[in-house]
Amino acid sequence: MGHPFELGKEIELSATPEEVWSAIATGPGIDSWFMGHSEVEPREGGRHRFAMAGEVEDATVTAWEPGKRYAYQTEPGPDGTFMAIEYLIEGRDQGSTVLRMVHSGVLGDNWETEYDALRVGWDMYLGTLTAYLAHFAGRTGTPVTAFRPGAGDPDQVWAAVTSAFGLTGPAVAGQPARLELPGLPPTGGVVDLVELPTYFGVRTTDALYRFIHSGPDRGNVLVVGHHIFAADADPAGTRQVWQDWLTGLPVG
Repeated sequence: MGHPFELGKEIELSATPEEVWSAIATGPGIDSWFMGHSEVEPREGGRHRFAMAGEVEDATVTAWEPGKRYAYQTEPGPDGTFMAIEYLIEGRDQGSTVLRMVHSGVLGDNWETEYDALRVGWDMYLGTLTAYLAHFAGRTGTPVTAFRPGAGDPDQVWAAVTSAFGLTGPAVAGQPARLELPGLPPTGGVVDLVELPTYFGVRTTDALYRFIHSGPDRGNVLVVGHHIFAADADPAGTRQVWQDWLTGLPVG
């Protein structure tokens, strides 16, 4: 039996309403901070398409008020489950903007685990949106996603990930971080998102690197969900480098 839910978040962004609208209501904007790949048909009744890991989900745009309100909703599945997302944009003084997000719908039988994943996941993605608008506004990011199911328990995984970035002890926002991968330029930056045991992020001059651990109830999957802003980014090649890195990470 499905379980109705509603989840709300509010953040203040150092960006204009127009910049926020571009980030949350266009395909290239969404790709610069959210998971997977998105396409948006810019009108009420249009299509909002989301694709990740070979799966495609279509939704209908239910509200299209440029600079103010954007919303979309998936069709109910055979079990009645569906998702609806609404964004409300409010401009503030000195070029800042308040963004309110409401995610609602009907979850399946394992709704408590799903809801908790959504709650924490939105914190990470809205944190990534904040970083995108503060440091990469006007640029388009290339999403890079890779997975390692059964990676191991959170303590093992995060010890390996943070060690790979040259960190010792607990990860703390603001720490310098550096990673060298064969096939990619050396990656130096700063830790900018930390909420262990769920997610960890590093910002560089041309990328937002994001790592997510699903937890034991969801298969101990370690997910790479990066956004690359380099002009010469090679999505397929970069994804393969990170998939190889995940596969070879000394955990599990």
